[in-house]
Amino acid sequence: MSNPYLPKWEYIPDGEPRVFGNRVYVYGSHDRVCSDAFCDYKLKVWSAPLDNLNEWVCHGDCFHTRVDFDHNCDVDWTENELYAPDVVEKDGKYYLYAYIVNAKGCVAVSDTPTGPFKLISTYKYNIENHYDNGTFIDPGVLVDDDGKVYIYCGFLGSYMAQINPDNMYEIIDGTYQLDIIPKEEPFSFFEACSPRKVGDKYYMIYSPQIGSRLVYATSDSPTGPFEYGGIIVDNGVDYPGGNNHGSICCINGQWYIFYHRMTNGTIMSRRACVERIQILPDGSIPQVEMTSLGFEAALNPYKQTDAEIACVLKNGCFITEKNPFSRVVANITDGCVIGYKYFDFGDDFSQTSMKFLAKVSGCGAKSKMHIIIDDYENGEEIGVCEIGTDGGLVSANLKCVNGVHSVFFRIEAAFGGCFKDMFKGRTLFELESFVFTK
Repeated sequence: MSNPYLPKWEYIPDGEPRVFGNRVYVYGSHDRVCSDAFCDYKLKVWSAPLDNLNEWVCHGDCFHTRVDFDHNCDVDWTENELYAPDVVEKDGKYYLYAYIVNAKGCVAVSDTPTGPFKLISTYKYNIENHYDNGTFIDPGVLVDDDGKVYIYCGFLGSYMAQINPDNMYEIIDGTYQLDIIPKEEPFSFFEACSPRKVGDKYYMIYSPQIGSRLVYATSDSPTGPFEYGGIIVDNGVDYPGGNNHGSICCINGQWYIFYHRMTNGTIMSRRACVERIQILPDGSIPQVEMTSLGFEAALNPYKQTDAEIACVLKNGCFITEKNPFSRVVANITDGCVIGYKYFDFGDDFSQTSMKFLAKVSGCGAKSKMHIIIDDYENGEEIGVCEIGTDGGLVSANLKCVNGVHSVFFRIEAAFGGCFKDMFKGRTLFELESFVFTK
């Protein structure tokens, strides 16, 4: 399954991946299409079998702060939005930790990782000089090997505390600790705590003050001190950036970073993405680039590729949903770059040419799509596809390539002479899908 790895109509940001049994589960916020606000009044659960990461199943809604047509409300003190949950297993039970905007957060429980989750309690604590509505923002929870339970939270500042493992909602007196991840550089904590234990080392995945990134810090203890590690992924590199939230997970011996990307020309409508990462013997995690791959090893150029899986969008173009069945790259103007990583073109050296076909919606302007491999600035141009005013199916003959390559489309307005300046900044077309043929 390519990025985004869930069905393309689904918007699950802030994903916390968890392996329970023989499945991987993703718990996150739920965004609404083209909304002017983050998140929703419900949480959903998605999962896939460990032996087939392309078979994601929706288990439905698992928790609500508002009544809808087939669910009751699970809380009685607020109707505000739910943000960035986490779920952990303890003694055969599954505990959901929820942050509710400008209201008391809470803990709920289920006998299964799919829920639905039943409310146990709001958080109970004795912390002086701490405002109640902002407590436990975006909670990340760690159940350690010795049975102790830790919660890490924060916005514009981090903190942690131990939870009573007997009830899973009561903060143990004297365990509260401010700035578990410092606000100062190089840490620059902003939000999105997500703890993980790898071997004997404790990792904190979080979003720094440059919010498009996910970075990490490590410690030999769950209570710190933590040492800054570096950037894992940045969703703002060659792409419309925004906040980021996610975590790492090992599936079948391969480590991944789960994160999200923006759509619809906003910093909302976020979709779940994933990249392969490495944890080196010294515990470090090298930064990875954003790709279109998801759980795939490579994309097949000879199958139709939906334009919406682009991982490079430069100079103003963006992905937008027209309806649940159609999402396009829109706002394509002169100078825009649209990119995909990576296609495996195979090793057929008998051919010297191949064909490119694309489905586009015309916007009353002529343009050219320069098709470039490997690097959008210095890579090899293998052909040019001309696009008319009415769009439709367009094609071009290309130089044949072999092996694995990234593919970029650099857009040029094709009107010349005295009319050229009239098309500066004007939308030229919308890209729906494309395919290569031999």
